[in-house]
Amino acid sequence: MTNRGVRAAAGAALTGLICVLPMAPAHAATTPMGWESEALGLSGAQQLSQGEGITVAVLDTGAVADHPALKGRVTTGPDYRKDGLDPQSPEWGVHGTAMASDVLKVAPKAKILSVRVIADEDKKKADTGEPVQERGASPIVSGIYYAVDHGADVISMSLGSGEVANYADPKDVAAIGYALSHGVTVLAGAGNSGDELNQISFPAGYAGAIAVAAADQSGARADFSTVHTYNELAAPGVGITSAKNTGGYEAVDGTSPATALASGVVALMLSHNPKLTPAQTRAILTRTARAPEGRWNALLGYGQIDAAAAVKAAASPPDDETAPVKYEGKEHFATPVGTSKTTHPAMEQELWLTGLGAAGVGLLMLVGGLFMALRGRRATGRGAAALEPPPGPFQT
Repeated sequence: MTNRGVRAAAGAALTGLICVLPMAPAHAATTPMGWESEALGLSGAQQLSQGEGITVAVLDTGAVADHPALKGRVTTGPDYRKDGLDPQSPEWGVHGTAMASDVLKVAPKAKILSVRVIADEDKKKADTGEPVQERGASPIVSGIYYAVDHGADVISMSLGSGEVANYADPKDVAAIGYALSHGVTVLAGAGNSGDELNQISFPAGYAGAIAVAAADQSGARADFSTVHTYNELAAPGVGITSAKNTGGYEAVDGTSPATALASGVVALMLSHNPKLTPAQTRAILTRTARAPEGRWNALLGYGQIDAAAAVKAAASPPDDETAPVKYEGKEHFATPVGTSKTTHPAMEQELWLTGLGAAGVGLLMLVGGLFMALRGRRATGRGAAALEPPPGPFQT
């Protein structure tokens, strides 16, 4: 047979083979990956799982379902914010679209349940510590119950309260307890006030939620990431390429993308082992994290998530010895890894020395200011006396 005949026969055989091979299903475009892939160890994790069969509820500002990075993967739930905006508005779904894309970046075969519980204006207020006023039933509480009742396996909340809402709400606690008791893992952003007031943020501050801090490219805490005893884990949160609600992509910073990426890792774990409980998921994440010096600190919690190690460990989880308890204002959900969120461990020496030094400088400045003020008053008194005329016959 001639070379031309050989090529023709090979071509015919290849054509026949292609005809009988099943075509791979088309999936949505993937949001561009950056440094977070190596930091999380996603390559190894995605070889074991890609999130098949798992639904992640993204409680946020809404998600634009027809964005190429989300298309075919998003189910839109109710709008509990009810502020008159709709998906055609450019102010609708800015933050939520980005967060949904970050979840799918990690778990590309997972599904997103988008529930609108805040507006992008609310998110900006909370990030600056300004209170977000709510009337009637909390949209976030309603969103949690809806997500649980409509098949969510994971609830991702890249949101937090403003400064005035700096207290625990029994309704929030009950909603998170409802999710946990139904086997749904809850994650929330630690907050972005680390370089400002560093105030507590809920729902991250609740014992039932896994609070996620943000790390930078060096693995250290991002400057803005809130430092608090409720921090449990860290994930990349600087320069994370995310989907824009108007199309395309842009880089975002915050504990928000860190939480979305962490939620994607939980989706990988649950896809690898659907029987994982929230307590087991938490224990695996904290035990496999890249621990900071001292094993735990208020900056990064138990360390940055190691997705590959977490997904691998999901196949053989530790025993779950936790049980739900009725919330009565005194009890709280147990922390299976041994550190209660109501306990304030000793702060790192470097941190308290820095704080002590700053306090000392402030005290010196205060004393110096008082000294200068008193000296100025004395000088003013002496100057006034010098300008007065000498006593006359009718003066004393």
